[in-house]
Amino acid sequence: MKNGFSIAWKTAAAALVCYSLVAGLAAPVPRLFILNETIRNLYFHVPMWFTMIALMGVSLGHSIGSLQRPGQAGLEADQKARLAAEVSLVFASLGLFTGMIWARFTWGAYWTNDPKLNGTAVAILIYLAYFVLRSSVEDPEKRARLAGTFNIFAFVLMIVFIGVLPRMTDSLHPGNGGNPAFGSYDLDSGMRAVFYPAVLGWIGIGIWIVELRVRLTRLSK
Repeated sequence: MKNGFSIAWKTAAAALVCYSLVAGLAAPVPRLFILNETIRNLYFHVPMWFTMIALMGVSLGHSIGSLQRPGQAGLEADQKARLAAEVSLVFASLGLFTGMIWARFTWGAYWTNDPKLNGTAVAILIYLAYFVLRSSVEDPEKRARLAGTFNIFAFVLMIVFIGVLPRMTDSLHPGNGGNPAFGSYDLDSGMRAVFYPAVLGWIGIGIWIVELRVRLTRLSK
């Protein structure tokens, strides 16, 4: 039963991603001022960030578990937290790359002094510091405690820098600084039919990758 469910959700995630890739490039989109065809990047850029946040949440959950469990169970949870954080940074990099391409065509530059962009860069640096901290501590149990505690603060700061502060200042980014989000004024039913499956599919793929990495790590021991 468990294996059947696992196969089902992984197949569904792969199917949703394939559908969103094809529909994202081929389906009609609204002709909006400045954005034009670049609005298709909504199907790729935004799901990367949703997946990043979801996987950082998974990493946070494992870090909390590692702090609550003694011995080997805590070390295994800490390892899962590390692997989830690593995969989340891959999606963060993809989100940053697709965002820079989009910014070049809509704002005229790959990077602007925007609180959303700067907050994203700071959040990524904070998570990179998480790995620096891990590599600087040799004792596994001490590393798990320090990394788990740091991960809790890193997640909170990430939410602050990319979700709270940009909404309190002027920002070019949709949904921040007084700008309406896409869904409130131009995300029509056709785009929703592609966007939401893309988000769900990529989150599923991200979790699947973490699961594969956990299995490979166990086999390598």
